[in-house]
Amino acid sequence: MALFLGVTAISGLACLPGSMAKADTTDDLLAKLLAKGILSQQEYDQLKQRKAVETPPPPPPAAVASASAAAVAAAPPPDPFAVRMTEKGIGVHVGPVDVTLSGEINGYYVHDSPDSVAPNHVVAGGLAAVGSSENSSIRNGLLPGNFAVELKTQQEGFDIVAHFGLYPGLNSVSGVGGANSAGAAHALATSGIDFRQQYLTVGTPSMGTVKVGRDIGLFGQQAILNDFTLFGVGSTGGNVAPSNTSLGRIGIGYVYTDFMPQITYTTPKFSGFTASVGIFQPLDAFNFSGQSGTLSAHNDPQIQAGVNYELPTDASSLLKAQLWANVVTQDLKSVSAAEALPQGRSVRGTGWDFGAKVDIADAELVAYGYTGDALGTTGLFFDGVSAAGQARSSDGYYVQGSYTFFKRFTLSGSYGLSRLGLASGEVNPLLVKTNESWAAGCKYKLTSWVNLICEYAHTTATAHGGNKAQEDTIAAGAIAFF
Repeated sequence: MALFLGVTAISGLACLPGSMAKADTTDDLLAKLLAKGILSQQEYDQLKQRKAVETPPPPPPAAVASASAAAVAAAPPPDPFAVRMTEKGIGVHVGPVDVTLSGEINGYYVHDSPDSVAPNHVVAGGLAAVGSSENSSIRNGLLPGNFAVELKTQQEGFDIVAHFGLYPGLNSVSGVGGANSAGAAHALATSGIDFRQQYLTVGTPSMGTVKVGRDIGLFGQQAILNDFTLFGVGSTGGNVAPSNTSLGRIGIGYVYTDFMPQITYTTPKFSGFTASVGIFQPLDAFNFSGQSGTLSAHNDPQIQAGVNYELPTDASSLLKAQLWANVVTQDLKSVSAAEALPQGRSVRGTGWDFGAKVDIADAELVAYGYTGDALGTTGLFFDGVSAAGQARSSDGYYVQGSYTFFKRFTLSGSYGLSRLGLASGEVNPLLVKTNESWAAGCKYKLTSWVNLICEYAHTTATAHGGNKAQEDTIAAGAIAFF
């Protein structure tokens, strides 16, 4: 019986996965069986001899490698039509293509207290809303909703991405002027869907990436992406009949980058640096305020370019830093004698921006500024030229600080201002001179998807002639990303 137990133990150890049992493990077991009296000395010696005969020597490394290679070669090729789950996110692998879904939903209760409709509150191009009384709404914030589908694959050494992004709003719109037109606060109306993203990228790690399609611009991009009111409301831009979005800090510290048709090239990253340059759909010099000129000939493309630097860090670093600078330039030309300049005459609109973001542990600081001629304010080339077609200068900035407590609760505050000058010799007392705001907010990370938001913003618009309008906004709601 003792001998049978010993043989069984050796056989079991010899069948362990991967190879035969290690000599020291088997020897230790036999020694313990001998010490406990389960095996006699004679049985112990017999089992030691049998183990020595039955345990084959380990195969040479070359044989193991050869067997592994043969197993790989014998494996069936991957099914090009197979569907597998992605390792993270929402999506699937369909053969060689990764299909991912992402999106965002938000909604806020917003209470607004504007100045009254009075002659001394008229500011043409001002972004502080005026009205007859306080008002409330349930609306989107600076972001509308978003639903995006992205297809990613590699073909002949190229990384290829096709991206489609739909941006629906909560509130009904009039439809006059597009998906983000003025609000329509009455029954049986419908919301707008802004199909603002559809682009293709092709590239390699060594050559960089080319983007073709409609996507966010370069100039002003980092300004809005680092603005904490992006996830909230900020300044409303009007709250009685809200459209798809609020203003946030657009026009009150930066000019909106916009989503534009483009062909853009971005370099690979070199020691933290990347550079981008692209040609974009040219835009009109637009009379946003009703106090400006228009120029709408599009002989040449708009050009945007930028550089970005990110301080190389590792996962444990408490310091992160990013610096950036961009330029936008376009010839603004008259298409007919009915516009601000004689037909064929032009003025060049150019803007520069620059900024920095620094993260130190749980604190974040952002500083941003821009300047330009015929650049305009609020939107690209909005009110950039006078009624006579002369360039107006503009500039602006914002500063922002945030601190996160316990990895979930974030307090933020910012101040921003945009200025629009008068052209040489221009007299225009109603035209906006400055739009400025103070904003404060708190964000609580309820889950990995859901954030709860509350904000306060005070917005002031001042005209060149001294008129002033002010607005106070309180907002509370939630935003979810998936």
